[in-house]
Amino acid sequence: MSKKQQTIMNDDIRDPEVRCVVDGGEAMGVVPTAVAKAKADELGLDIVLISPDAKPPVAKIMDYGKFKYQEEKKKKEQKKNQVKIEVKEIKLSVKIAENDISYKVKHSREFLEAGKHVKFRVFLRGREMAHPEAAREVLLRVWPMVEDLGVMDKSPRLEGRYYNMLVLPNKKEGAK
Repeated sequence: MSKKQQTIMNDDIRDPEVRCVVDGGEAMGVVPTAVAKAKADELGLDIVLISPDAKPPVAKIMDYGKFKYQEEKKKKEQKKNQVKIEVKEIKLSVKIAENDISYKVKHSREFLEAGKHVKFRVFLRGREMAHPEAAREVLLRVWPMVEDLGVMDKSPRLEGRYYNMLVLPNKKEGAK
């Protein structure tokens, strides 16, 4: 059941009486539903069931369209202020040369300095799957080169055909 279907308002209210509150905070108390609807029509507002399970149900007289608009606005603001974590992936292989490792580590150091997470992946091809410890050794060779800038969040582990290691930036570095 979606949120839109859960909102009971105006003529959909079937309860004989409701505890009514006007948007400004004025409490009308327990009144017949017809009286609450008449008050809402008089003010040009909607009557919305806030707590339908209470005895008697609680209803609020408010401008429902304005209320929904403000809720959407709050959600957009929260989404805008959300911190997005970027994970950069560095792909390595078991037979990688030392100068290639240093080149890729140079890029990963730049990412860590920028406050991004770095995931090192070693893909195991064909018969390399028979010796996954070789991939682990590659990752353990890389780790000392970046440990001054980051923290190892996930130690090297085998996941399918990949050996992965996740490095997070240090707190002081990520604050840039």
